[in-house]
Amino acid sequence: MTTCGFLNESKLQTCSLSVLYPVQDPQYESGFGPVFEEQPMDTIYPEESPEEKITMSCRARANPPATYRWRLNGWDIKLLEQEDEHYSLEDGNLVITNPDRNNHVGKYECVAQNMYGTIVSREAIVRFGYLDPFSTEERDAVYVKEGQGAVLLCAPPPHYPDELLFRWMLNEFPVFIPLDKRRFVSQTTGNLYISRVDSSDLGNYSCFVSSPSIAKSVFSKFISLVPIPERKWYPADIKVKFPDSYALVGQNITLECFALGNPIPEIRWRKVDAELPANHEVSMEKALLHLINVQQEDEGTYECEAINSKGKDRHRARLYVDAYPEWVEHFSSREADIGSNLTMSCLASGKPKPHVRWLKNGVLVRHVKGELKFTGLTFEHSGMYQCIAENKHGVIYASGELRVIACAPTFEHNPVKERVLGAKNGRVLMECRPKAAPRARLSWSKGTELLSNSSRIHIWDDGTLEILNVTQMDEGKYTCFAENDRGKANSTGTLFVTEATKITLAPSNADVQVGESARMQCAASHDPNLDITFIWYVPVPVLLYISQNRESSGELLIRNTLLRHAGRYTCTAQTIVDNVSASAELVVRGPPGPPGGVRVDEITDKSVRLLWSRGTDNHSPISKYTIQARDSFSVDPEEWKNANTLPANVEGNAETVTVVDLTPWMEYEFRVIATNTLGTGEPSSPSPKIRMLEAVPVVAPSDIGGGGESSRELTITWTPVKPQYYYGKNFGYIVAFKAHDDYQWRKVTVADPEAQRYVHKDPSIPPNTEFHVKVKAFNNKGEGPYSLTASLFSAQDGKGPESKTATHIATCIQTSLSIMSSSAHEELHVLRITVRYWRKHEESQAGTKVVENQGENQTRLENMLPDSRYFIEVRAFNKAGMGPPSVQYEIHTKKAPPSRPPRIIKKTLSGSSVKIAWEQVEPLANESRIEGYKILYRQEGLSNGTLYTTGNRYIDLPVLSDRDYVVEVRAHSEGGDGAVAQVRISGNYSTPPPLPFDFLFYPNGFCWEMLVYSEIGTRTYGT
Repeated sequence: MTTCGFLNESKLQTCSLSVLYPVQDPQYESGFGPVFEEQPMDTIYPEESPEEKITMSCRARANPPATYRWRLNGWDIKLLEQEDEHYSLEDGNLVITNPDRNNHVGKYECVAQNMYGTIVSREAIVRFGYLDPFSTEERDAVYVKEGQGAVLLCAPPPHYPDELLFRWMLNEFPVFIPLDKRRFVSQTTGNLYISRVDSSDLGNYSCFVSSPSIAKSVFSKFISLVPIPERKWYPADIKVKFPDSYALVGQNITLECFALGNPIPEIRWRKVDAELPANHEVSMEKALLHLINVQQEDEGTYECEAINSKGKDRHRARLYVDAYPEWVEHFSSREADIGSNLTMSCLASGKPKPHVRWLKNGVLVRHVKGELKFTGLTFEHSGMYQCIAENKHGVIYASGELRVIACAPTFEHNPVKERVLGAKNGRVLMECRPKAAPRARLSWSKGTELLSNSSRIHIWDDGTLEILNVTQMDEGKYTCFAENDRGKANSTGTLFVTEATKITLAPSNADVQVGESARMQCAASHDPNLDITFIWYVPVPVLLYISQNRESSGELLIRNTLLRHAGRYTCTAQTIVDNVSASAELVVRGPPGPPGGVRVDEITDKSVRLLWSRGTDNHSPISKYTIQARDSFSVDPEEWKNANTLPANVEGNAETVTVVDLTPWMEYEFRVIATNTLGTGEPSSPSPKIRMLEAVPVVAPSDIGGGGESSRELTITWTPVKPQYYYGKNFGYIVAFKAHDDYQWRKVTVADPEAQRYVHKDPSIPPNTEFHVKVKAFNNKGEGPYSLTASLFSAQDGKGPESKTATHIATCIQTSLSIMSSSAHEELHVLRITVRYWRKHEESQAGTKVVENQGENQTRLENMLPDSRYFIEVRAFNKAGMGPPSVQYEIHTKKAPPSRPPRIIKKTLSGSSVKIAWEQVEPLANESRIEGYKILYRQEGLSNGTLYTTGNRYIDLPVLSDRDYVVEVRAHSEGGDGAVAQVRISGNYSTPPPLPFDFLFYPNGFCWEMLVYSEIGTRTYGT
């Protein structure tokens, strides 16, 4: 019996002079060196931890089992030579009891070894985590004017690690400040930023710091924030500025940007000279930019811009993207023949470029970097090798065992195949792969005849025997002989020749339209003793239906063909001996593909020239193109509109067209869609964004108004022009005004494009004087047309009307309110009242109702949502202008009335009365509680009638004479009346009993109003 032997350095230490010959040790032959299954990890030990021990894990798979030792900062920990009260070994794990910062901080490595060699684990760093208390010194109060921004400093105490979470408390624990567009907490510094201080910010603030790594939190002394009443406007001023930053590929990174200012600034993000990465998100009212799964292409300069109506501010910083080391190529365990040459390679990527070094049995191999080369391997080269790649971001390890072997040839594990089949006129390969070291010399024989290379027979370098154009005469026994300087061996197999497989029905080319089915047939003859299989190779993944109706045929059916299904289809008839193939083309006709290379040139203020490249016509000529445009003000980013072109119809052979009727200075994208007789194709990719040239504005401001709000002032207001109509840079307004009896217009320039008012102060302005006012827009290119001229009056006594606080707000039903407000001063000649109302937190969507002054002091608000909190304010207007708003009044609308009608279960006629009964209505969770039922008894065809109320689920009604009547039943709740159920009653001539009151019930908007007739008169009630 032939055997193989193995030697490595550790074995040579115990085997005297037998190093020239392999050791005959079965355990040695079947064993293997250590392979780590568990390695130590970086550890942060909380100084206040109750566990009082650190466990560093280490476990290796090995045969025979590995032994373990540990190193600290490169020095062996003497676990066996001397006892240590802190260190102990449990299996391979290192346990540190009562750890101490002065003695046990550092880099730990686990070393595992057995008779095959030694490997070293990755380094694991032990550090001690702590979070000291805040200073006990009192913090000074902060006084800030209302409207200004404020920064409260956190100044976290000494700590490790650096990762902390910051929150701020208000007045007491655990009341934490909610973050919104106005307030921001930096997770870098911990500071609290308030963009605009309000009176509601008065209070005591404390910085609350948490360390997730050690599960500990502390908080600072309270800081008093005192707002000082004074409302002014301040431009945007960025105070939280993200620095130049580094991120690793695959990591997430967050950039912070927050600004102070009044009005509250809007934050905008962009990447300089490129689009923001597709994997970005913004949060915290756009104060945070999150880059998810960072890639190399995300590197670059990022900018945040803060803007409000008073100014803007910008900040830029650069993001650098590095990469953790990653293996491109590394070695693994392998065997090599004694005396052979070998190269083991390690190649790693990363940024910065990793440095590569090698270890053999835990010892550094000097003067070697990426490749380890051996010439004339000996047993001494056997051992455990490790390749280590490292840059400033981390270290990676690759381990493997090299075994140098020597043995005589043997076919024990890989004999020549005993039975080999070959197709007639085909090709046969017979492998010869003995195990031998050094490499064996190989030869073949058929029977007793020694084979040599010829036109039909060839013996490859690896020992494989190849026979071409096989005939029946080639059947027989074939033997492979192997020999080296340590012995000989041979192995024999038998060749059997079968009939060749042939295609008898090849698939034919097919031509179909999109959505049709395509069918291809395939049949073949084969050796009757063999099974046959038909395999179809298709150009793209497609749902196929393959039928094998007969033993030697296979049919392919493609249903609902798509354009991508076109291509070459190959049928392969295959047995275990040979295979044969035939192909056919499938042509699929359909709508054209998307045009390519869409680009823009010859840009003017209202037109561009658009160019593109023809896409595939998918075997049907293109008949026309449709041009679509999308501007930067589209509400829906997927909203594309058909553009006007010159010529209007773009023929199918065109590759350029002029797009007209565009808006000056607007940013546009364009795309092109092709159409043929089979349909309209997919749109092209959008063109690069372009901006039109500037032009003189043509849209004037609207809603010119205002008046005299304060003594000797004239306030002029208008609705600003929308940004899409700026038509150019440096957009602003020219305000012209004059007294009605003057001839000369006075003009002033307002440079803010978002401005809505101009206040002209002049001590000589007489009270209650009529002024004519008009406003126009201007930009870089010139001035636009004036608005319609409006007439305004200066204040009658130096001030506009003072709005009185709403004195009473009465709930009608869930969606409407009656408002009664105390009258403004009669001497101010109030012309109209404006009532503004909005749901809580939705002030931007406020509704407005204007009431002309006709001596009334109430109005009705409609279409309000049920079960919602609303704010309401009232303002008065006279010839001098709009007065200040009233105090905001908060109300809560009722829940909705029942949405389900009563179910009528009985209608019983008894003499001159009829009894109607119904089931109890159960309100839904979001509906008002049922208080009773209302029954409207009316003549059919009329809307008015008699109204009854009851708390029961039935009612007796008189049957009225000579006409048909309708009974309407509805549930009533504090939120109003519910859905109606109706029942029809045919009349007779009985007389109904008298009622103490008559009710007339008629609809009025969203409410029902009720007239009650009695002996003392008539009154109207809202219900």
